[in-house]
Amino acid sequence: MNIPAPDETPDLGPDFDLRAYLRGSWSVDRTLLDRSTGARGTFTGVVRFIDQPDGGLQWREEGTVRWASLSGGPFSGPASREYALRPADTPAVLDVYFPDGRPFHRMGFAGQSNHDVHWCDPDTYRVTYTLRGPDECGYRWDVTGPAKDQLLESALRRLDSAGGTAPARGPGVRPAA
Repeated sequence: MNIPAPDETPDLGPDFDLRAYLRGSWSVDRTLLDRSTGARGTFTGVVRFIDQPDGGLQWREEGTVRWASLSGGPFSGPASREYALRPADTPAVLDVYFPDGRPFHRMGFAGQSNHDVHWCDPDTYRVTYTLRGPDECGYRWDVTGPAKDQLLESALRRLDSAGGTAPARGPGVRPAA
């Protein structure tokens, strides 16, 4: 999977609403690479962005992880995770929190908001978000440090709009013809 470089992210325009864009259900396909061992894996599933009373979204991801372990046989099993996305200082950005309320990182697609860094002792997690179009986006986690050396790349494709209003589309975000 090749997520475009950040400078290939389209111009979103001044009215882009990240919450409206994400709301609904998306398929997710993720590649996993442990660079220290060469082990590879995948995650496939569904991510749902669900409205919350605080004006944010719940990020709920469920699917199957497959991991080709070098120390044993391959592993395949269910996996899930959740985050809370809360409004930030502009509709084009959301702040991501762990389920227990700890801040994680900032999420956005334009300018500096499509990059963020999270330090999780003893490793550094760098994320880049990329908007590919009205119904497709992705993100890349580059994890480095003494405990981990990993690259995780995710592609999300819209499954439905969950009955929400269509997001405002800037000049670079056009519906497919």
